[in-house]
Amino acid sequence: MTGHAHNGTVTGRHRPALITALVLSTLVAIAEVIGAVITGSLVLVADAAHMTADAAGLGLSLLAAYIAARPPTARRTFGYARAEILAAMANAVLLLGMATFIVVDAIRRLASPVAVDSGLLIVFGVIALCANAVSLLLLRRGQAESLNVRGAFLEVASDTLGAAAVIVTGVVIAATGFTRVDPIASLVIGLLILPRTWRLLRETIDVLLEASPRDMDLSEIRRHMTGLPGVRDVHDLHAWTITSGLPVLSAHVVVDPGTIEDGRMLDRLQDCLRGHFDVEHSTFQLEPAGHAAHERPMHD
Repeated sequence: MTGHAHNGTVTGRHRPALITALVLSTLVAIAEVIGAVITGSLVLVADAAHMTADAAGLGLSLLAAYIAARPPTARRTFGYARAEILAAMANAVLLLGMATFIVVDAIRRLASPVAVDSGLLIVFGVIALCANAVSLLLLRRGQAESLNVRGAFLEVASDTLGAAAVIVTGVVIAATGFTRVDPIASLVIGLLILPRTWRLLRETIDVLLEASPRDMDLSEIRRHMTGLPGVRDVHDLHAWTITSGLPVLSAHVVVDPGTIEDGRMLDRLQDCLRGHFDVEHSTFQLEPAGHAAHERPMHD
């Protein structure tokens, strides 16, 4: 006995913002590659490489949003919604790789600093900062609703910090001539990326392992369900996430005699989950007392 059918994903609603951010990231990456060649700056090299990774991550997000919008089939009953989570994980792994590259290269350049054109460095930093600010504004709303959009948002946010570091680096070199500030700023960029990337990776792993959503307390859900008239007990209660914005729940519900034939019990259970926990897709097995003795539940 199930709730209503599942629909499109959250990320698809923010596709235009992802497309705009992708275009901006690609253009900035190209500009920074040119700037890195001209100025010889490590921090610009690092930011250009990171922008390239972000463009690839945004492309993955868009591809996942397109795939996830495909309708379900008899073999893939939830469609391709989980593709969004896979893309979010790919983004996180990509960011971890880029952060490692930035840190290693920064340490190498600390030992052998090079001359940097500080004026052009500031110009390219301002261009990157403006482009990233626009992308952040476009992605701000979607990042609160979708892990995939959040991955793109975190990538652009880290790029914004990188652009600011580029500007500060140029100013310091112009004022003091201290060229080692270039690899130092690159090292800071790499270290700032790691904590946010780890959080994203942890969240995607939770989804893939079908852990209970962090905002859902199963004890509280069981308390609400057993408080309904006619419900004696709830066991084999499971909650997980298919993709961002699509939590699902299943449970075995022990009911009073004669209640199984009463369709209103199913309606009450579904209304309880919708009203208190925003769970639209649920599956229940209604069973009489004593039936649980013949089962092998995963947990209570």
